[in-house]
Amino acid sequence: MTPPQRQRRFPTPEPVPQPPQEEQQPPQGPKKNPERLYVITGPDGVERVELDLVTLIVARADPPPSATPEQAALLRLCTAPLSVAELSAYLSLPFSVVTVLLTELVAAELVTVRAPIIRQALADRSLLEAVMHGLQKL
Repeated sequence: MTPPQRQRRFPTPEPVPQPPQEEQQPPQGPKKNPERLYVITGPDGVERVELDLVTLIVARADPPPSATPEQAALLRLCTAPLSVAELSAYLSLPFSVVTVLLTELVAAELVTVRAPIIRQALADRSLLEAVMHGLQKL
């Protein structure tokens, strides 16, 4: 026995044939950021802050009028703690570019850098016993 074939709820309309054109334009893909990354990051040679992918960033202030669009976007995103990897993904910028932008913001004291929260390998025995006794009383 063969399973029934799936049918679409809303059938797609047949494509309308286009008349042939003399010059074919290349297909326009998604627009990319036209600036080169070195234009966004500014001059090189500045000592970078040691940042990891999971380092948390929190904004201390609103973006100043002198901030670049990328820095303003970083400050708007960082109202709640976000990792550098998340910021890089949200802005569609490489990790190295985001670290340069964050270094400038740290130097201007506009963001706070927090170390990631590291969990202990083993839980505290007294905590586990308290949880066990609480569950037994239920």
